[in-house]
Amino acid sequence: MNQLQQLIASFPLIEDLISLKETLWFNPKLSAYQTGIELAPLSRADVIDAEDRLNRFASYIANVYPETKEAGGIIESPLVTIPKMKQKLEKDYSQPIFGELLLKCDSHLPISGSIKARGGIYEVLKHAEQLAIEKGLLTTDDDYSILANEKFRTFFSNYSIAVGSTGNLGLSIGIMSAKLGFQVTVHMSRDAKQWKKDLLRSKNVKVVEYEADFSKAVEEGRRQAEKDPTCHFVDDENSTDLFLGYAVAASRLKKQLDGLNITVDEEHPLFVYLPCGVGGGPGGVAFGLKLAFGDHVHCFFAEPTHSPAMMLGMMTELHDEISVQDIGLDNQTAADGLAVGRPSGFVGKVMEPFLSGCFTVRDERMYNLLKDLADTEEILLEPSALAGMTGPTKLFQEGKSYLENYNLTGKMENATHIVWATGGSMVPEDVMASYYAEGKKLDQ
Repeated sequence: MNQLQQLIASFPLIEDLISLKETLWFNPKLSAYQTGIELAPLSRADVIDAEDRLNRFASYIANVYPETKEAGGIIESPLVTIPKMKQKLEKDYSQPIFGELLLKCDSHLPISGSIKARGGIYEVLKHAEQLAIEKGLLTTDDDYSILANEKFRTFFSNYSIAVGSTGNLGLSIGIMSAKLGFQVTVHMSRDAKQWKKDLLRSKNVKVVEYEADFSKAVEEGRRQAEKDPTCHFVDDENSTDLFLGYAVAASRLKKQLDGLNITVDEEHPLFVYLPCGVGGGPGGVAFGLKLAFGDHVHCFFAEPTHSPAMMLGMMTELHDEISVQDIGLDNQTAADGLAVGRPSGFVGKVMEPFLSGCFTVRDERMYNLLKDLADTEEILLEPSALAGMTGPTKLFQEGKSYLENYNLTGKMENATHIVWATGGSMVPEDVMASYYAEGKKLDQ
C-alpha cells in the first residue's frame, strides 16, 4: 500500500477531495475555548498590542489616505445584512437558513480593497515603527503623522520589503510599503491576475513573475530576501505579525454587532465562514473571534475544490508536510487568492483546537454566487470572496451531528451567520463584468 492509499484508508474523505466533490469536514480536535487558548503560542495581550499599534498609526494613515479620514485613520469595513441574498440561497438550495445572514465587507477595506489590508498593512507598519524607533527618529508618544514627512520617506528608502503572493497580500504590502518610502518587491505566482500586477507597478513596486504556484513565489522571495540584510521578508506562511493584524478584526466586529443590537452568547451562537488560502487571514480572524466570543463562535474555512490545502493539512495532521499536489490535485482555480497547494503549518497548528471545520466550493459555484450577490444586493466581489457564501446551507444540510454535539439545534433561530467577503472593490470594471458574465453563463 503506497502513501496515498494509506492516507485514504485513514481519512476516507480524501477520496472526495480527489474527485473534486464539494466536501464538508468537521474538526475532531475542536476543544473548549479555555483548553485551546492554553495551547496557543499567542495571547490576548499580543492582539491588544497589535490594536494599540494600529491606533498609534491612525493619524499617519488619515494623513496619507484621505479616504480613511472620516474613520480617524482606522482601516475598517462595513458589516451589512443581506436579506435578499439569503432568500436567494434558501430558494436555490431548498434549505431555510435559520437566524440572520450578514456580510463582512473586507472587500471594501480602504487602501488595498481586501482582507489583506489588515495583516499586510499591519506588518509593514510594525516594521517601519521598529526601524524608526531603533534609529531614534520616533517614540511611541509621538504623533505618528510625522511619518508622512520626506525625512522619513528618505530614511525608509534605505530599506526594502519583499513578499510572495497570489495577489491581494502583494497589493497591501506593495501599496503601503511604497507609500512609506520602502523599496518593495512582490514575487507573484502564475495565479496572480494581470490587473493586480499592473496596479502594483503603477505604485513603483517591483513585480517578479513566476510560472510556478504560490509556494514557489514565497520560496524564491524568501531566498532572495535572505541575501539582503536591509530586506524584511513578509512570510505569509509563518508570520505572527500578519496573523495578529488579522486578529484585531474581532474586537472591531464585536463593536459592530453591538451597534446592530446583535447578541452573541450561549443562546445566540455566531457562525463565521472565511475563505482560506495559506491560512493567515482566516486563521488570524478566527483566533481573534475566539478571544472575543469563546465557545459561542463557530468558525469555518472555505476553500476551492482544486486547492483544499488547509482541510487536507488539518485533517491528516500533516499540516505543511502535505500539499494538494500530493493527492493528485492541480491547484488551479479562478479563486486566485485561494490558489495555495500547501497550507501554513503555523496557522494549522494554532487553529487545531479552535476551528469548527472546512468546506470546499467549485469555481463555477463561486461565479454563480458572485452574479447572485450582484443581482440581489448590488454588491460586487471577486470570485474567491464568495467561497464562504454556501456555508450556512452546508451547515444545515450536512451538519446535523455538529449542531447536536454542541447543543445548538434548539438555538439556531437566534443564530447569526457572517460570510467574510475578502476582496473585490479594486477589481477593474471590465474584469468584474467578465466575472459577472461567467456567472450568468453558468446560470443558464
